[in-house]
Amino acid sequence: MSGLVVVTGGAGFIGSHLVDRLVGEGYRVRVIDNLSSGSLDNIKHHLGSPQVEVVTADLKDAERVVGLTRGAEAVFHYAANPEVRVSATHPEVHFRENVVATFNVLEAARRGEVGCIVFASSSSVYGEPEEIPVDEGAPLRPVSVYGASKAACESLLHAYSKLYGIRAVVLRYANVVGPRLRHGVVYDFVVKLLRDPSTLEILGDGTQVRSYVHVSDAVEATLTAWRRGPGGFEIYNVASEDWITVNEVADAVVEVMGLSGVKRVYRPVLHGVGWPGDVKRVALSIERLKGLGWRPRMRSREAVAEAARSILAEHRGARP
Repeated sequence: MSGLVVVTGGAGFIGSHLVDRLVGEGYRVRVIDNLSSGSLDNIKHHLGSPQVEVVTADLKDAERVVGLTRGAEAVFHYAANPEVRVSATHPEVHFRENVVATFNVLEAARRGEVGCIVFASSSSVYGEPEEIPVDEGAPLRPVSVYGASKAACESLLHAYSKLYGIRAVVLRYANVVGPRLRHGVVYDFVVKLLRDPSTLEILGDGTQVRSYVHVSDAVEATLTAWRRGPGGFEIYNVASEDWITVNEVADAVVEVMGLSGVKRVYRPVLHGVGWPGDVKRVALSIERLKGLGWRPRMRSREAVAEAARSILAEHRGARP
């Protein structure tokens, strides 16, 4: 059996899939999650396993974080509030749950001699790029507090890497989709169409552009960067090879659900986005990560369709 790794937010969407993969490869995994957005249902198949320890704890409790991460081979830091829309109305949530929590993880790593932190960042750090796709050298101009909080965390990681020799691997994820997803546009569309198959409300004007990457590809990218990166402070975009519009996401979801004649009702704000802090066009260059030998298996529309099928099956399976 391999050494101990810690996954913060390990009961969340990406975190739980990462736990699955690490367990499958023989690691001992300690999950730390306050269950504010994650769910034990996501890791219920690991409960009681001698290979997995699940700790319900809050990363804002600095001293407890030190004890829970000491001696770990690596900390995969995936705990965060994932809702971009929250930052427009309750910005303090993203400061506490993202920035303060990340500072505490870094301090714990420094004091507990953890050698590596793998951090879940976001394409939202780029804000509204002038051209797409953007590479890792593009300026950071977030337009949401969520994006700003992720950029602030990246700066902290850079400083701790330079000052204390902690290896930091930053993954700037595009829209990650797949089983267990409980937020975002694909989930939103499936739930709305289950409620009313005749009409689909779309936040924005439908022309917003995004990359969508399946969670299985995202996890593979994460482990590739962790294992093959050069060390020090590293940043990698994680996305599919292409990008699609929100209207194309709607097309894919409607097709998966076997619907026709669905009326679309658009709710745009500002310049056609869905909410304050949303961006109209963002897509990522993945050439740097491809240089380490990673390739996504799915393109954006395929990832969306697979995710819709999974979410639909989960919802139907949950019915009495």
